[in-house]
Amino acid sequence: NMAAGATARIKIYNEKRNQFAVERNTPKQLVEKVSGDIAKLLNRKRKALERLAREAEDIQREHPWQDGIKVRSTVTILLNLLNHDDDGENLLQNPNSLSLEFVDDPNFKNKVNYSYTAVQIPTDIYKGSPTILNELNWTQSLERVFIENSREDPSLRWQVFGSATGVTRYYPATKWRAPNKIDLYDVRRRPLALIFLSGSVSGLTLKLMKTSVIEMLDTLSDDDYVNVARFNEKAYAVVPCFTTLVQANIKNKKIFKEAVMNMQAKGTTDYKTGFQFAFDQLLNTNAPRANCNKMIMMFTDGGEDRAQDIFEKYNWPNKTVRVFTFSVGQHNYDVTPLQWIACANKGYYFEIPSIGAIRINTQEYLDVLGRPMVLAGERAKQVQWTNVYQDALGLGLVITGTMPVFNLTTDGDSKNQLILGVMGVDIALSEIKELTPRYKLGANGYTFAIDPNGYVLLHPNLQPKIINFREPVTLDFLDAELPDRNKEEIRRQMIDGKAGQRRIKTLVKSVDERYIDEVQRTYIWSPVEGTDYSLGLVLPSYSENHIKANLSDQILQVQYFESLLPNTFESEGHVFIAPREYCKDLELSNNNTEFLLNFIALMEKVTPDSKQCDNFLLHNLILDTGIIKELVDKVWKNKDLNTYGFMTVFAATDGGITRVFPKRASDTWEENPEPFNASFYRRSLDNKGYIFRAPYPNDDILNPENDTIGILVSTAVDVTIGSRNLKPAVVGVKLDLEAWTDKFKILASNHTNSNRQSSQTCGPTSGCEMDCEANSDIGMFFGEVDATLFYALYNNSFYKRKQSYDYQSVCDPVPSSNTGAAPRGVFVPTIADVLNVAWWTSAAAWSLLQQMLYGFAYQSWFMTDEVDAEGMESRESSCVTVQTQFYFSNISSSYNILQDCDNCSRLIHARRINNTNLLFVVAEKLSCDSCEIEKLSQVETECILTHKCAFLALVLISEIMIHIFLFLFQENTSDCGRGHSFRPSPLTLLLLQLLLLCVLAHPSV
Repeated sequence: NMAAGATARIKIYNEKRNQFAVERNTPKQLVEKVSGDIAKLLNRKRKALERLAREAEDIQREHPWQDGIKVRSTVTILLNLLNHDDDGENLLQNPNSLSLEFVDDPNFKNKVNYSYTAVQIPTDIYKGSPTILNELNWTQSLERVFIENSREDPSLRWQVFGSATGVTRYYPATKWRAPNKIDLYDVRRRPLALIFLSGSVSGLTLKLMKTSVIEMLDTLSDDDYVNVARFNEKAYAVVPCFTTLVQANIKNKKIFKEAVMNMQAKGTTDYKTGFQFAFDQLLNTNAPRANCNKMIMMFTDGGEDRAQDIFEKYNWPNKTVRVFTFSVGQHNYDVTPLQWIACANKGYYFEIPSIGAIRINTQEYLDVLGRPMVLAGERAKQVQWTNVYQDALGLGLVITGTMPVFNLTTDGDSKNQLILGVMGVDIALSEIKELTPRYKLGANGYTFAIDPNGYVLLHPNLQPKIINFREPVTLDFLDAELPDRNKEEIRRQMIDGKAGQRRIKTLVKSVDERYIDEVQRTYIWSPVEGTDYSLGLVLPSYSENHIKANLSDQILQVQYFESLLPNTFESEGHVFIAPREYCKDLELSNNNTEFLLNFIALMEKVTPDSKQCDNFLLHNLILDTGIIKELVDKVWKNKDLNTYGFMTVFAATDGGITRVFPKRASDTWEENPEPFNASFYRRSLDNKGYIFRAPYPNDDILNPENDTIGILVSTAVDVTIGSRNLKPAVVGVKLDLEAWTDKFKILASNHTNSNRQSSQTCGPTSGCEMDCEANSDIGMFFGEVDATLFYALYNNSFYKRKQSYDYQSVCDPVPSSNTGAAPRGVFVPTIADVLNVAWWTSAAAWSLLQQMLYGFAYQSWFMTDEVDAEGMESRESSCVTVQTQFYFSNISSSYNILQDCDNCSRLIHARRINNTNLLFVVAEKLSCDSCEIEKLSQVETECILTHKCAFLALVLISEIMIHIFLFLFQENTSDCGRGHSFRPSPLTLLLLQLLLLCVLAHPSV
């Protein structure tokens, strides 16, 4: 009967041949067109960036520095409006503050004001300092440039200037909703870095050092290469299997951070050993972009050795490796050797005495790396595109084009060497997706794009489940799909900027991630001109053609459209329409009934040929409505569904229509109304014959009361028009499980045993394996139902197993920290500790109070990170999980299997049921209780590896032609840090030390 429905559908397509055309999807032309459109889009944003950067440099050059500057009124208004603390009080009190009006803008998915820019300043920056106020003053003039840019290109999203001092000015104005609106993707962050720590450090200084290194790692991006080592008498990589520099991606940085946090102090400090290890790593690396900035960062609590002979051997006279030294913790030793090491190697010396100094001092090295870029001038003005990340202001997934802004003022006769900041322009991924022919490629065809690191810019599987504004969304192409050697080679060629085409056999995972299918796909790829992106297209053979409706007859349009009206559902079945953007004014809704009503209301105002509508989508939707209506009239209405044990019949189409008959069946219909996102639809296209799918196991299914269980069966409609083949629809039924089981009972009851020549009745106590009354296992993985039997089938090659990693998973909430709002890495005593006299006289108390004394003197020690406050609540976190699926091997005939267990054996007969995805199994029951087997499971588990080296991802980075601006002779390196940033009042320290001695001398007071 399903075959009759599919045949009828094919016949209807042939009858309506004059109402549509079959157009060919030429892969190469599609890739070239989409690639060209993306290049034009990015080029428009590049021109906007160039203008913004040029204007910003001119404005800043003309701005006179003012020591006694006051905030201009417009700037004050925006600061008062957009920067509030938790109590809603203004951070900058000003009686002249005004409120602005905001209007909804669908392009920004936010309320905005087009007349003003907005300012965001991090909480750890003093907003009243002359540097900040001067910056607010001159950047206010950027407002005009932002507005003019927006008028010239209305498609522009957020325009942002991120200052080197921490100020962010963006247009249009909107209320700041989250920290870290944008990773500025600082164009100076392109180093090869070796971070190493003095291994002799202990106590609170060690905790401070660990936190500093973690902050430093966060300044690196996927274009950087890094290693972290500790040293005492010898030097060791903190991650043993990282024997060379590795890519500073999220995975590797996470491994580094865990290793650093677990590091223990031991031995004494030997600078020569540490620097020897560092230069060996940097000078012998085979990492891509090995000619970029090279630097060594040393974190230590002090030392006297200058290691001059090491620098003479490896780094002088050219000084191609910069050395940055960080003195961590409170100290009273001579810092001159550390200063000398930095100054003698074109680096910088920093002091990190407390928690509050970490963030600023672990980022300021970027100013030093930026000097050659400023001196290079226009040659260094390159647009860089960020990784994909979640926009904090509501645009969803975006990328940002950035360009450096240089300080063009002069200091006497010498040129300034400072980078003012970075100009940025956002592009929502939805803008790029609009350039792709999404609905012409069919449900299983798609486009994707990757960057030079192999991370996807576009891919249907790029779906982060947790919004994290602090980290980019980095999903490698080989993690977005089930990898194989063909895809590794495709990825390599795309990174190399080559074009190509390849037809491959590969594995695909179903939308619901329960199944894997082996399929044929054609991959076509080509570089995006003017960028370092590469675009790819994936097509199954049945999507090489698509239907384009040609409904010029308006009377026919009205006739077809009428079957979408709810008053026809009772006689023709319920209709679900895919929630696509058929027209610009169509209001989307997650409720499909509401969306259908919105669609009908709009169609009463406009015609399918309206310019505000997507004529291709709209005409195909109406055509499919008419075709399914004929299927209802000619086939569905003439069948008694109960006779065949059918609960429901349905049809879904590429055009976006799903009709379920009879109407009452829609009450329990749970499939996705978008056919392209429905698992049954996509699997039916990829497989021949009938695809059976049991319902998902849940409480309602396992304990049915009134409703019977339905088994979904579907098949693709395979149409040949002329010489062109396509699959424009899927038809199917829901089988009544109870009626279906009754038929099996009859077949089993009539079974004749070949040995005993007698009838055998199926029942709970009989020798049949199937208990016909039991249906509580329906929908469960068979390995959970009968582990022994499933293992026998797997062990005899009926099934293959495929394990894969999901890098976008969500795991259980992370336990909340007990540190409260205390500074990171510092021990917080309990009430019992504080009341215990012995604790006060312990070394721990003395060490803690020493830190507190310096904290009062330095003040910034008590500054805490926002992340810690947020981390107080237990919440779900992103993680990596292991997924396991099983799929049919190429076995097509029937097989007899003898399964041997500990004290018994049994015979199993298995046979593939032709033209389906079913395996029919007859098995004797085991006569013994145990059987040693491997327990096979499909349960998704979190990936926790005891050996982190086993977690290393495949890195296929190829050489990329990039411009490097390194060491210029005219670079002024005289400013290399003098350690005067934090000088407390001696009187304050003396008074606090006397107070501490008094407390310890008289603990009973």
